Amino acid sequence: MQVPLYQAKAEFFRMLGHPVRIRVLELLQGGPVAVRDLLTEIEIEPSSLSQQLAVLRRSGIVVSIREGSTVSYALAGGDVAELLRAARRILTELIAGQHELLVELRQSEPPVPAPPLP
Repeated sequence: MQVPLYQAKAEFFRMLGHPVRIRVLELLQGGPVAVRDLLTEIEIEPSSLSQQLAVLRRSGIVVSIREGSTVSYALAGGDVAELLRAARRILTELIAGQHELLVELRQSEPPVPAPPLP
């Protein structure tokens, strides 16, 4: 039985739902990155990074590249980078909208009356 498209999309977004995975994908946008460099940038335990890389690799969103004793990771396709750019645009719009709402709320606050003098 085939999984409905909406369920496959939900699974995909769940796979992305970890801060370390998002950070790895951001770092890989510029091209392949060695695991040691990912560790330096993300500052987590090697075992934790390994687990998150395994999730990304199993999903097919990243690929590993071995050159001698160095293992690097790269995005499997350019669409992931576009997805991250779209997320940035959406978040920018949401935050801008929240800022505008905050400004409006502050402007519409009635002045607080001064306490009566004794």
